[in-house]
Amino acid sequence: MGLFGSLFTGVSALNAQSQNTAIIANNIANVSTVGFKRSEAAFLSLVTTESRQARFSPGTVSTNRLQKVKEQGGIQQTSSATDVGVSGNGLIPVKRSTEGDQEFLYSRNGQFSEDSQGFLANSAGFVLYAWPVDTEGDLPAAQGDLTSLVPANVSFLGGLTRPTSSAQISINLDAEEPAYNPALFAPSTTLPIPEIRAAHFQRGLRVFDSLGSGQDMNFEFRKILGPMAVATTGTSTLTLADNLVGPKTPSIAAGDTFTITVTPAGAGAPVSETYIIGQDGLAGETRVDTVQDLVGDISQNFGASGTNNILQARVDESGRILFQVVSPTSSLSFVENVGAPLTGPNTLSMVTDPATPGTPLTYGPQSEIVEPFPTYPSQEDFPTLANVIAPNTQGWWEVTIRHPDGTALTKGLINFNTDGTLNATPDTAGNIDIELSGINWGNGSDPTQTIKVDIERFTQFAGNYDVIFSDQNGAELGLRTGVEIDRDGFIVARFSNGASATLYKIPLVTFANANGLNEESGTAYSKSEESGEENLREAGNGGAGFFEPSTLENSNVDLADEFARLIVAQRAYSANTRVISTADEMMTELLNTKR
Repeated sequence: MGLFGSLFTGVSALNAQSQNTAIIANNIANVSTVGFKRSEAAFLSLVTTESRQARFSPGTVSTNRLQKVKEQGGIQQTSSATDVGVSGNGLIPVKRSTEGDQEFLYSRNGQFSEDSQGFLANSAGFVLYAWPVDTEGDLPAAQGDLTSLVPANVSFLGGLTRPTSSAQISINLDAEEPAYNPALFAPSTTLPIPEIRAAHFQRGLRVFDSLGSGQDMNFEFRKILGPMAVATTGTSTLTLADNLVGPKTPSIAAGDTFTITVTPAGAGAPVSETYIIGQDGLAGETRVDTVQDLVGDISQNFGASGTNNILQARVDESGRILFQVVSPTSSLSFVENVGAPLTGPNTLSMVTDPATPGTPLTYGPQSEIVEPFPTYPSQEDFPTLANVIAPNTQGWWEVTIRHPDGTALTKGLINFNTDGTLNATPDTAGNIDIELSGINWGNGSDPTQTIKVDIERFTQFAGNYDVIFSDQNGAELGLRTGVEIDRDGFIVARFSNGASATLYKIPLVTFANANGLNEESGTAYSKSEESGEENLREAGNGGAGFFEPSTLENSNVDLADEFARLIVAQRAYSANTRVISTADEMMTELLNTKR
């Protein structure tokens, strides 16, 4: 067996080096193939001798191919927005076709372009598969399963319209705007403000319906005294320095008295204070000589027990005294004890509450600010107040949003804190919105359109009305201008109207042993027992790498290394031919001994 064994050994070595050379040749041939992964030959010795003491019998050599699928190739920049390279671990799921029950293949060839049917296919013709993304940007629930993947189709034959679903407005409202007092209207009324009363400020905003038509909504702002109980004097032109017994109120006499009572809702005890005008009074009576005395005592120390911050008084822009309860749920009443300083001619001439005409000096809340909302049924569209106990009495605005036909889409109240910021509680998503729902534009578009208007940046500061910015996310009809893939794997379509649509998200598929995948024609791989099961990952998660937009991953073949291996293979092949020729010569000599 020695000589014959040497021949067999030499032949097996030639075969092994031939395989090695073939692998090297394949690597070199694919040096420019996008996403190609090189292979190496691993040599195995096959022995026939079972013991060191036994006579030696030469074995043979065999080769295995080791794939380098996990070895990163170089990243090269391209000019195509649909080219994508992979940096790190993971492969891109593809299929040979969308027709029939094709198996999933996995590739690092990200040279994608749109085919005749609108599908993204790579340079080998394999169709890209990805997760569909819904309008909220969410992925399918079963995103870990291959069945959640669909072919990435980016064709938009009719273009794209985007109905407005959200808008943002940043506005400053003038804190010095005189507030509407419905009790002084002719005829007197209560909230809401009659529509014939001009808005203090207006702002239009164009939004888009489901057909791509522009719709001009109009925002109207009217400053009001507020939904809490409010009383006002009919006598105007008063100043803080005026005497209550004086030329502007000649029918008020020194010694006239009246009592003011604030009655909280529920079981709270009423708080009262009795005032005597122009002279000292009995115990429990507070003397007031001027308008300043009355206003100052009410705002700073109302009630016999010194209960302040439940009632405010001030002189408004027209010279009337305004009495405002701080709590929106409390009521306010006045009682004349001596004389008629509140209701008589040429006195303070209190204006009766239009809501309670039978009790002319009793004033109740004008509107509810917590559910239910009988005065403003659409108040539930507006943000919930953060401070409902003692909101800023001079920070109230009635907001009306109008349909293009002039009807009100919604109407409600907002309130500003004393620092000029909005008195509102964010919703569960952290937003402060006016929510418009079921908008019917009357033109055949979707009658269930919903728009959330972000008003978090509304402010109330003294000065000019100012619109800092306004924006909305809708768009008219636009034709597709391009498709791109970003670093997170999102496939995004761009349109001529400036809109964009996120269509799909490409997963990266990882395997426990990616080097154990079966190689397929077209620079792709299929699953095998050695590779393990596929795992669908979002880019950057679970050990998956990242997508590199507008790049391609080159072959991981190193020509210098391959040529060095080729030289070694050539020398090894030559050496083994010498073994065969030597064994042949020895056999010839052996045969010649017979002569």
